[in-house]
Amino acid sequence: MVSVPSEHAPRPAPRATGRSPGVRSLETRHAIMAAAERLYAEQGIGGVSNRQISEAAGQGNVAAVGYHFGSKTELVRAIVAHHSAAAERIRQDMLDRIDDPDDVRAWVECLVRPVPEYLARLDSPSWYARFSSQLMTDPVLRAVLTDDALNRRPLAAVLSGLGGLLGHVPDEVRRARGAMATVLITHTCAEHEERVGRGEVPPASWRATATLLADAVSGLVAAPATPTPKE
Repeated sequence: MVSVPSEHAPRPAPRATGRSPGVRSLETRHAIMAAAERLYAEQGIGGVSNRQISEAAGQGNVAAVGYHFGSKTELVRAIVAHHSAAAERIRQDMLDRIDDPDDVRAWVECLVRPVPEYLARLDSPSWYARFSSQLMTDPVLRAVLTDDALNRRPLAAVLSGLGGLLGHVPDEVRRARGAMATVLITHTCAEHEERVGRGEVPPASWRATATLLADAVSGLVAAPATPTPKE
């Protein structure tokens, strides 16, 4: 005779399905971010559709990017935040080791070195430097990169400490030089990363590249400003 279970009878344990929905969702987000980072680095931000990203991430649902991130801007923001957090930990460690707060070079090292040092720790091939370089060509998404950076406490502390030593440089000149330094650091790292990705031996290691960048940026930010001639 077949018995009919009552509502108070013990229910069978749910069949094991492996990873929880939350874990699967997180893994999907990471897969999408990794695919987007690579495609954006290779083809540019505007040259890649959300559908391409979903397919490259192995998602059967071509709307997966929209489901997990909402928009391209939020996807870019998530990629930037993922990498920035690790780079800022390196920056904070360097800040904690500054011996002379009046040494411009020490502050510049804290500004420049965390990026190439972080990139050196990524598996090869990596894509983040080239991804960042592509962001620099899009005014709206470039602001995402800038806003994320300026909201990080370690970087804000570096900019404040360095700015306090550059009183001889007018504010507008400092801002312009800061933008130049950002472009220099970003594109130098992107070129280095591309060479590594092609299997080439770059002219300098990541560590040596960081030193070269610190040399260049030190001269850039601290040089006397030439008075603008009146028209």
